[in-house]
Amino acid sequence: MTYTCLIVDDEELARELIATHLNKLAEFEVVDTCANALEARKVLQQTPVDLLFLDIEMPLMKGTDFFKNLHHKPSVIFTTAYRDYALDGFNLNAVDYLLKPITFERLFQATEKFLSQQPDILPDFPRGHKKEYIFIPKNRKQVKLLLDSILFIESFKDYITIHTLEEKHSIKYSISSFQKLLDDRFLRIHRSYIVHVHKVTAYTKQDVEIEKHEIPIGEQYRSLVQQYFEH
Repeated sequence: MTYTCLIVDDEELARELIATHLNKLAEFEVVDTCANALEARKVLQQTPVDLLFLDIEMPLMKGTDFFKNLHHKPSVIFTTAYRDYALDGFNLNAVDYLLKPITFERLFQATEKFLSQQPDILPDFPRGHKKEYIFIPKNRKQVKLLLDSILFIESFKDYITIHTLEEKHSIKYSISSFQKLLDDRFLRIHRSYIVHVHKVTAYTKQDVEIEKHEIPIGEQYRSLVQQYFEH
C-alpha cells in the first residue's frame, strides 16, 4: 500500500528535506511540492492526496487557515519553526506537529502515527499475480472492465477517464486510489496519467506513445519511467 503526499512550504530547503526523508519510506510517494496555499489548491484540484505536510507560517495564507477551508481534507501533518502554533494544529485534528528543523527520526514517528490510523486493508496481490478485470460504476451498475483492454487512465479534478480501444469510461475516483486496484502492468508516469506498459509503442524523455495518443511524462516520474523501460 502506497500513500500519496503533498509538501507545502514556502522554504525550498524545507520542502527538499521532507521529500528526502519521505523517499526513504517505501509506503509514501511525494506527488508534488508547493511554495504556498494557492499552488497547493491547484494541485489538490487535480490530484487528491492521502497526506499533507503543511507549513503553518506562509505568505498569502497560513497553512491552518488553508486547511480549515479545504472541502475535502486529507490527513495533515503540520510543520513550523514556531512552537506557539502547536495548539492550532491539534485543534484541526492533525496527525502530528513537526518543529523545524525536522529530523528523519521525528518524521518517521509522525508517519508511523499516520499509518496506525489507517483502516486495515486487504494485502497487495502477490508479485506476478495478474488480475483479469475489475468492476467500475456505470449507469447505476457495477460493470466488468478487462484490465488488458485499458490503454491509459487520465485524471481531471475528482474524476478519472479510463481509455480503451473501444470507448472511454469517466468515473468519480481519484487516480491515486484507482492505482491501488491495478497490478504491475500499469505504471504511473505523471500525476495525472497511468499507462498500460504493454500498450506503449514508443517513448521519449517527455512522453510515451499509445496508439495515436502522446501522453506526457511528469518531471518527477522521468527517472522511474526510464529505469522501467531500460531495465
